[in-house]
Amino acid sequence: MEENEQSAGKPFKITDLTREIRKGVVATSLQDLTSKVSEKLLIDGPITVVLEVDGTEIDDDEYFATLEPHTNLMILKEEQKWIPPIPPCRLSVDAVDDGKASPELAGLVGKIKQNLCHVSLLGGTELEMLSDMDPDSLVDITFPDKIFLEQLKEASGRYLSEKRQAQDAMELLRLYHEQETEGEAQ
Repeated sequence: MEENEQSAGKPFKITDLTREIRKGVVATSLQDLTSKVSEKLLIDGPITVVLEVDGTEIDDDEYFATLEPHTNLMILKEEQKWIPPIPPCRLSVDAVDDGKASPELAGLVGKIKQNLCHVSLLGGTELEMLSDMDPDSLVDITFPDKIFLEQLKEASGRYLSEKRQAQDAMELLRLYHEQETEGEAQ
């Protein structure tokens, strides 16, 4: 029976770096898996197969053969590197600041680290949270890159300031327009 199972292959759950795509693949070898994954995920070029849970690279058939059926695997393209799952970004304006990093702040920083474009979509509350954060409170817990955290804090403060200046300018324009409209009506 086991030999029959081996010739038919084992099922695996595959995902990409974003963890947004999930597919099932049955493969008999690492080469079989990589070719099927490339086809299913429409990937051109070299790929790396790692365990989704911890990023362990699977680079030979001997190790591949030891994997359990339904193992979660991550497919990385060329220069991509495995990252741990990032907790969902849930923001709470009622969070008490106890000097330690909140899960909300850690989730927000993780989301931004994965895709820096998210900074431009943040509202005032989130920008304030980032500009007021203590980078040291996150360094030991989740993000070993203190320079990134310091730069994120500084950039968030700058972006928040620019956003407030733009809001103030719009408010002045609105007031000016109201004055002009009242002046014309009299």
